[in-house]
Amino acid sequence: MSEIETGAQDGAPILDVRDLRIDYPIAIGTVKAVRGVSLTLANGETLGIVGESGCGKSTMGLALIDLVREPGKIVAGEILYHGKDILKMTEDEKRAVRGKDIAMVFQNPLTSLNPLLRIQDHFVETIKRHNPSVKRKAALAMTAEILEELGIDRSRMREYPHQMSGGMRQRIMIALGLIMKPDIVICDEPTTSLDVIVEAGFVDLLNRLRKKYNLSIILITHNLGLVAEIADRIVVMYGGKVMEEGPARDIFHSPIHPYAAGLIDCVPNVFLDQDALTTMDGNPPDLVTPPVGCPFMPRCPRAMDVCGKTDPGLVDFGKGRKAACHLYPEASSWKS
Repeated sequence: MSEIETGAQDGAPILDVRDLRIDYPIAIGTVKAVRGVSLTLANGETLGIVGESGCGKSTMGLALIDLVREPGKIVAGEILYHGKDILKMTEDEKRAVRGKDIAMVFQNPLTSLNPLLRIQDHFVETIKRHNPSVKRKAALAMTAEILEELGIDRSRMREYPHQMSGGMRQRIMIALGLIMKPDIVICDEPTTSLDVIVEAGFVDLLNRLRKKYNLSIILITHNLGLVAEIADRIVVMYGGKVMEEGPARDIFHSPIHPYAAGLIDCVPNVFLDQDALTTMDGNPPDLVTPPVGCPFMPRCPRAMDVCGKTDPGLVDFGKGRKAACHLYPEASSWKS
């Protein structure tokens, strides 16, 4: 384990994000991509971050290892890993954390992998970056071990990314994330390019790896079915803010925020006699000029006048559940 861990206290979250704000200056103004998001990740937990495209979830994922691409900029907040703020680390300290302590699996393996490098060379490069003293032979042995753990024969190590199927490339990316035995793995839309059969295998694989390596996982996705199968807790984002947070089972069975309920209603259900797919009318808000009140107000079927005037803020409903909605100014006003 890294020396950073000495700053953690027993029972404290492994990752604690506090009031994070991220801006993207563009020609017509500044996009407020993430607007005061706070969340925690416990040791061994899988946290799902869900929402429509443009809600800020992928930007959040990049920010957790301070990889927000220019012109984006983290303008406020803290990202505490074992009690130490990543944003205040030196560049050398950040590089040591990335990959070794916190790994990221990006959504498109074919563009993330270098087409000019053999599979084994991706691993050797990663291992030697974090531990230069490791000999190539030892690095190749480590590579063969992790690949076989993920169901890829060591004979494929000398192949190039284009010679692999989409599912195998995704497994390669997961293996790259696990090779240094990190504490946290961030998966950004990990099943976007996979068919449903391969996706089902990915779910089983991720659950197995979490138990074996005691991983803490952040799963960023718009795929609610995937989240329902894997996540312990869910954070629902919209308009750069957290709309609802809580245990996955509770949110799926009794969502508090109308946006969370709308997302769940939009999931196709083969067990229901539906004449048409359920959809939500309207579009996400313009974050160059973000709304004053609740960002979901223009699309909300239960909107009130107050929703367009003031931000409701997150209300704590107990048992790990929070929601930002004027329908429930107090926890006692919500009935599941």
